[in-house]
Amino acid sequence: MKKILVTRKLLQSNEDRLKNLYDVRLNSNDELYSEKKLIDMSEGCDGILSALTDNLDAKTINNLPESIKILSNFAVGFGNIDLDAAKKRNIIVTNTPDVLTDATAEIGILLILGACRRASEGIESARASNWKWSADYLIGKQLTGTRLGILGMGRIGKKIAKIAKSLGMIIHYHNRSQLSTEKEYDATYHKDLKSLLSISDVLSICCPASKETSNMINKETLEFLPRGAVITNVARGDIVDDEALIDALNRRKVYAVGLDVYKGEPNLNPGYLKHKSAFILPHLGSATKETRTAMANLAIDNLEEFFKSGKCKNKVN
Repeated sequence: MKKILVTRKLLQSNEDRLKNLYDVRLNSNDELYSEKKLIDMSEGCDGILSALTDNLDAKTINNLPESIKILSNFAVGFGNIDLDAAKKRNIIVTNTPDVLTDATAEIGILLILGACRRASEGIESARASNWKWSADYLIGKQLTGTRLGILGMGRIGKKIAKIAKSLGMIIHYHNRSQLSTEKEYDATYHKDLKSLLSISDVLSICCPASKETSNMINKETLEFLPRGAVITNVARGDIVDDEALIDALNRRKVYAVGLDVYKGEPNLNPGYLKHKSAFILPHLGSATKETRTAMANLAIDNLEEFFKSGKCKNKVN
């Protein structure tokens, strides 16, 4: 029987399935393993069901036991894994695409609504019972007729576009390549980032984290936005230069932000706390029972497919 290390606690139904399939080492305390402990715990294992919180960099991968043949990542992203290092060790890396699209897109829309309609300020006032209605109280930005720029029109970006269009938003997007007409939802394609940002009343960041997208939203590119734009991020924190975005908030270049992801999670840059217009969530994109169950099941499916055939359709390296 194959032996598997599971680095973070999963839902009970997923852990029960793993117990029936493998000799499995579970993380009952949901401890965030140090590099050394992860390496030690993987001794004698054939594979690791990892999480986005695991830093599987080149050093860690190079010190994994020779028995490790697969890293099945419990996430659609894989920026936590050094793919080149894994490939050199002949370790296959897989992810969990598709299953979290709907849940993450829902959070993407929540970020747009929360930031545009000043939800953080409203919640704070309601809890404090210190608000008084007036015609200009907490006036926000209406979505109908607003131009939404989507940075990265992948599965999640397309779902956000579909919902946003139903809310009356006018959709624009930038992608590595233009989508076919039937997949664009009548959106306008922009070949370069500057062109997209220049018309984005609201910017929804949905692109993958990579060397090319790291700090893509920075001091220079923020200036391309219309004054008073709203920025939301449902992708990865690495895409945004926090100091530059906070400076844009300070200068009122940016009206509000909606963030489900940010650098240094869970430690939020304190500069955001100075702004009531910052609507920030603790990485809830895939946080529904249905989605987390499906993600873990797909990660387990990836293990099964690999151990049966030596291949996996969800291989990313």
